[in-house]
Amino acid sequence: MLIVAGSLYVDPAERGAYLASCVETIQQARSAPGCVDFAISGDPVEPGRINVYERWESDERLLAFRGSGPPEAQVAAIRGAEVHKYRISAVEAP
Repeated sequence: MLIVAGSLYVDPAERGAYLASCVETIQQARSAPGCVDFAISGDPVEPGRINVYERWESDERLLAFRGSGPPEAQVAAIRGAEVHKYRISAVEAP
């Protein structure tokens, strides 16, 4: 099991447009084989921050979905990013 999580930073004035451009990607990811969960959302405290959370069954499934990556317009809008991949060995109730 893999978790990809972190934050993207965009111009606060452009965050709504950026998130709107992600809707199709979110829908595609959630229906992709091996995707357990996928969310991209605006942070309620920081106006330019976007929170990313993905959970995948395997590296192979993640890479198959990623393909060539996000569209150039989305990449160009990102001013900074702190996103990491975590390998999960066990799952427990909180």
